[in-house]
Amino acid sequence: MGFDAGTQSVKVAVYDGNFQPVATRSLPTTLRYPHPGWVEMDADNYVAVTLECMKGVVDDLRAAGRDPANIASVMGDGIICGIVGIDREGRAVTPYINYLDSRTTDDVEALNARGLEIWGRETGNPEASPMFPAMFARWFLRKHEGFREKGVKFVHNAPYILMHLAGLAAEDAFIDWGAMSGWGLGYDVKEKRWSPEQLEILGIDPAYMPRILKPWDRVGGLSEAVARETGLPAGIPILAGAGDTMQSMLGSGIFEANQGVDVAGTCAMFCVSTDGIVPELSKPGMGLVFNSGTLPDTYFYWGFVRTGGLALRWFKDHVCREEGNGDYYRELSEGAAKVPAGSRGVLFLPYLTGGNGDEKDASGCFLNMTMDDDQFVMWRAVLEAIGYDYIGLADNYRKAGVDLTRITVTEGGSRDDLWNQIKSDMLEANIVRFKNPGGAVLTNCIFGAWATGGLGGEAEDPAPLREALAAAITPSGAFEPDAARSRAYRELYEMRRSLVAVDMKAAFAKLVRMRDVH
Repeated sequence: MGFDAGTQSVKVAVYDGNFQPVATRSLPTTLRYPHPGWVEMDADNYVAVTLECMKGVVDDLRAAGRDPANIASVMGDGIICGIVGIDREGRAVTPYINYLDSRTTDDVEALNARGLEIWGRETGNPEASPMFPAMFARWFLRKHEGFREKGVKFVHNAPYILMHLAGLAAEDAFIDWGAMSGWGLGYDVKEKRWSPEQLEILGIDPAYMPRILKPWDRVGGLSEAVARETGLPAGIPILAGAGDTMQSMLGSGIFEANQGVDVAGTCAMFCVSTDGIVPELSKPGMGLVFNSGTLPDTYFYWGFVRTGGLALRWFKDHVCREEGNGDYYRELSEGAAKVPAGSRGVLFLPYLTGGNGDEKDASGCFLNMTMDDDQFVMWRAVLEAIGYDYIGLADNYRKAGVDLTRITVTEGGSRDDLWNQIKSDMLEANIVRFKNPGGAVLTNCIFGAWATGGLGGEAEDPAPLREALAAAITPSGAFEPDAARSRAYRELYEMRRSLVAVDMKAAFAKLVRMRDVH
């Protein structure tokens, strides 16, 4: 059994010994926006939704004549940039804050103004970012009364769920060595340990940090209470889990350096695998994040559009008023396919929770619309918006020597053929899609089989794991760039870059001030 605890939903699935899906359930999560730039979630809601999905999967297994007692392990993945504070019993005493939140922007700017080089040397991330859990931890310690009174540990959302499945308290809190690098600051990425010097600079007591485990380490067994609630037998091995991006990359067949992946989820992430820190990509101002992978000695950089996939859901739900109608994505793309590349000059800026770096004041908006434009033009502009940000990232990767002639696309957005073709044209690269676009859950199940001896081979030898992953991956689509559209997108990109970075800078600052006028 595997689960993926994402931003917009939790998915739970069981695969058989041939890694074919047997039962799957998914439920939405809830996001709150208490202040402009703030995004909060409820860690206990994650647990409740996961348990409900697990119970549904058990019901489906029994209906299919399968015995839930045959489940060999449970492994989950979750968001790498997000934390919650817990008390001694392991209960949440803070909201869960993730990468969509911008409340730490002022603190980030003050920390970056110090120009400390230890960040880049030990983490590969030369600058702090408002999305880093290290900055959320500083905020909790300074401004959250509940954490200052009762908080004893910080954990990510997947470990929080896994701790509750195993009935663990704060003294057993953990994080795997890949998700650890989601903290952005505070650790040594090569040594896989918390950095005393960095934590001292950050003002975070090491006692608040969870222990670091391998993703496939066993943390306990399914508790009696959870067994009663879900219908599963108690004692099923619970594994330490992993980060969602790390698992999505492995599920896309990325086992070697210099390969590209577009993780088309809530946060649109454009990743490249590397052998380690690449100095050209770890320079201040690059806007990239460096992480370690799930397997030993694997690393990757990623750039992002924080509200990439979320912008698509926002447009469907709140502009088109089609909340709950997942099929409407297909209708929108069918109409947008008839709109020429460039959306007749209409632009969408996808910064619905704010921008980054020099463009931190940027906000979401449509530009250049006329009476001739409809929701299909707007939809194509939304799809193209993520591609424009990706062009800048691709330029930086290529300058550093990373070959991007082929890019694998994964997660929910990969199902949209129009979006894949737009990205192929904009990035001047071949786009490949596999049949398992939500590959993180399958990857978790393959890890679960490996960790419990189901794949054979020597203990800790990842060869059988890689073989099983490669066998489970089957291409289901390929998209090639059109030279004429690529030229048009490059011209439009140069104009858009100047428009956002130069022409609209003062306008964005004024728009931010207008929010406070009542």
